[in-house]
Amino acid sequence: MSNRFAVILAAGQGTRMRSKLYKVLHPVCGKPMVQHVVDQVKQLQFSDIVVIVGHGAELVKTQLGDDVTYALQAEQLGTGHAVLQAEQLLAAKEGVTVVLCGDTPLVTAKTIEGLLSYHEQESALATVLTAHADDPAGYGRIVRNESGLVERIVEHKDASEEEKTIQEINTGTYCFDNQALFKALQNVGNQNVQGEYYLPDVIEILKDAGEKIAAYQTPSFDETLGVNDRVALAESERIMKERINKKWMREGVSIIDPSNTYISADAEIGQDTVIYPGTMIMGATTIGSDCVIGPQSEIVDSQIGNQTTIKQSVVHQSSIGNEVSIGPFAHIRPSSSIQDEVRVGNFVEIKKTTMGLRSKASHLSYIGDAEIGADVNLGCGSITVNYDGMNKYLTKVEDGAFIGCNSNLIAPVTVGKNAYVAAGSTITDDVPGEALSVARARQVNKEGYVSKIKDKKKNN
Repeated sequence: MSNRFAVILAAGQGTRMRSKLYKVLHPVCGKPMVQHVVDQVKQLQFSDIVVIVGHGAELVKTQLGDDVTYALQAEQLGTGHAVLQAEQLLAAKEGVTVVLCGDTPLVTAKTIEGLLSYHEQESALATVLTAHADDPAGYGRIVRNESGLVERIVEHKDASEEEKTIQEINTGTYCFDNQALFKALQNVGNQNVQGEYYLPDVIEILKDAGEKIAAYQTPSFDETLGVNDRVALAESERIMKERINKKWMREGVSIIDPSNTYISADAEIGQDTVIYPGTMIMGATTIGSDCVIGPQSEIVDSQIGNQTTIKQSVVHQSSIGNEVSIGPFAHIRPSSSIQDEVRVGNFVEIKKTTMGLRSKASHLSYIGDAEIGADVNLGCGSITVNYDGMNKYLTKVEDGAFIGCNSNLIAPVTVGKNAYVAAGSTITDDVPGEALSVARARQVNKEGYVSKIKDKKKNN
């Protein structure tokens, strides 16, 4: 196998997106388009991956990191000009170069490998990735000769009536002999309406020189979809969502309504987990086996254990253990750790808190900046008062403690092991282990008070 190189075009501004966000950074199923392309390329054995950047270069570099090499196209003068920016990095090397667009998020490693293998098998100097289009209007047509090799690529506006009936189209992805590519790029002109240097002209130059031009047809037209506007972005999202959901169903996950379930491209889900409609699983989330997620739940960048149920709730950037029950209508905010067999009930908000084994906050509570031990019961309306307007403070509730309903724990404060806090208390000082703390005004009953008030009003 010869050296393999990849050039990914990601320098265009994308004006048709009508967005402040640079085009290739628009997400598809939670991941920027160009990241999808790079991740697929990285599954294969490439000696170098060069990303051509231009508009939004620093943002693209921040997204992709140090796993790729960058070349700057300071002025956008066409796809041929873009590839030429990699000349200093690649031109002297022997091998094969595949050129891909950063706005084709649906392309797969399988198709890229198929293109490369076919190119090498055919000993061609260039190979065009093609696809069958039911409606080829607007696409360049692939005209083959009697041997099945590429005779020419005809743009739709230049095609004859006969050529317009051809349904094999140019996808804009190519494979080249690396040195032949950069040599031919020197001869690409810009004598066209846009005054730009087009990469497909390399095919024409090589063909005129008598070189062999092959074509590899992908079985999936969807993979070739380029995103230039919000309509195509939504279509890519739909196709990617369907692809991801089918993958997990084939892996043993039950998705009750795939058309209303959204799973990130980076998520991982265990067997026999059931996902109900309206659920969004986003970012690098992992979910174990035998879980029940949803309906109407949102989980972002979190780790969920086995046999856990999350109903109509939100979990962000947190760790949830095994056999945990969350919801309905609970909110687990970032940096929380919910350990095994914990119960978090309806209208409970937890933030930057550890809840120990088998502890419960069953309803209507706010638990923030806290360390909750094992086997703790937080009664209805329990609140950790963690913020004084300037700083956040820690609340500790040790193993086996019982916090009565409608209690305020004014941080910093510690409730000791197996201690009891009476309902309606406002705790400002530490509670020793095994103690009962009552911090509320003593009840006073004023007999006959209501009658006296009524008589007073009547007399007035």
